[in-house]
Amino acid sequence: MLQKLKRSNRLLVEPPAAASGDIAFNLIVFFLVCASIQPDRGFKQTIPRSETQNEQKQDEPQNIEIQLTRTAVLINGTNVPIAEFVGRLRSQLSGKTRPEDRVVIVKSQKDTPYKHWIDVTTRIEEAGGIVTLQMEEERTVTLPQ
Repeated sequence: MLQKLKRSNRLLVEPPAAASGDIAFNLIVFFLVCASIQPDRGFKQTIPRSETQNEQKQDEPQNIEIQLTRTAVLINGTNVPIAEFVGRLRSQLSGKTRPEDRVVIVKSQKDTPYKHWIDVTTRIEEAGGIVTLQMEEERTVTLPQ
């Protein structure tokens, strides 16, 4: 005579607590490894050191100044189409052999797109110029008492 065994139909009410910690740790390690695979890279440019001078000598050549706006490029205050930019800059840099004579000052407005800035600075280097940035100048003003 065979006897039937009774099955219990009780289910676990809560999952094991030890498994959730392991899963969370594995997810953290996975995302850290995935995030560190591709390093951040930028556009490599050689930017000269800034020098503080009280007075500019008369015999020093005037640097070329490029102003960038959202849509326009100005060379020494003259609006230049982007297609003619390299040619005009090359003609202004011709005959300048010393690196300090080939410095081009780039001023850009805050709303200038990054892509536009990179495009213009790449063209400056292509024309033979050395890019330098015009940052906000700090001055000390002494008032008479």
